[in-house]
Amino acid sequence: MTLPPSPPLDADPDRQLAGRDADLTELLGHLTTCWDDERRQLARKLHDSLGSSMTALTMHLALLTQQLPKEKALQDRTTQMKQLLMTIINTNRDMQLSLWNDKLEFLGIKSAIAELVSDFGKEHRVVARCSLPDDDETYAREHGVALLRALEEGLRNIAAHAGATEIDVILDDGGDEIMLTVRDNGVGLGDRSGESSGCHGLRLLRERAAYLGGALSVMPAPQRGTVMTLTLPKAPVAHTAAGG
Repeated sequence: MTLPPSPPLDADPDRQLAGRDADLTELLGHLTTCWDDERRQLARKLHDSLGSSMTALTMHLALLTQQLPKEKALQDRTTQMKQLLMTIINTNRDMQLSLWNDKLEFLGIKSAIAELVSDFGKEHRVVARCSLPDDDETYAREHGVALLRALEEGLRNIAAHAGATEIDVILDDGGDEIMLTVRDNGVGLGDRSGESSGCHGLRLLRERAAYLGGALSVMPAPQRGTVMTLTLPKAPVAHTAAGG
C-alpha cells in the first residue's frame, strides 16, 4: 500500500513558531469556552435541583413545626434544622455564583460589574468606584464572560497583593471595541509581572483575549498602583473548532 506524501515542512522557523502560537491560542480559547459552558450548566443544575429541593424542605419543615408539641427540646431541634437548611441554601447559592454569575445572563454585564465592584468594596473595606456606559449595550455572551472573568481576576490580585485603599473599574464602549480598566492605588507590581510563570490567571486571560481578537495588558499606574486593561473588538471573531 502506497502512503500519500507528507505535506512539506515550512522551512521558516519564525512562521512555524507563529503557527504554533496561533494553534495554542485557538486551543486555549476553545477550552475556556467549554469550561464556561460546563460551569454555567453546573450552576443551573445546582439552582434547579438542589436549590429547589432545599426550598421545598424549608417549607415542609415550617409546616411540620406548626404541628409539633410546644416542647422546648423539640422547638430547639427544629430551630437547629432551620439554621442548617439556611446554611446549605446559602452555601449552594455561593457555589452557583462562583461558577456562573447569573446577573450577567439576566441583567447584563453592567449590573454584573456594578454588583461585583460594590461587594468587593464592602468586603475589603476599600473605596470602590465603578464607571459604566450610559447606554445599555448588548454584548455577545463570550465577550461578557471575558469582561467578568477579567474583573474577577483583577480584584483577586488586588486583594492578594496590592494593599490598595482605592480601586476604579471603568467600562468604556468606543463603538468598535470594548475596554475594561481595573486600576488600584496599591504597592504596584514590584517584582511581580503579568508575564510571571506563576500568574496563570492572567496568562489565561491573555489567551482568552487573543482568542476573541483583543488584548490584555498589566502595567504600573502613572503615580502608584497597577492598571489592568482588557480590550475586545465588538465584532465577533470567527473560529474553527480546535482539535477537529
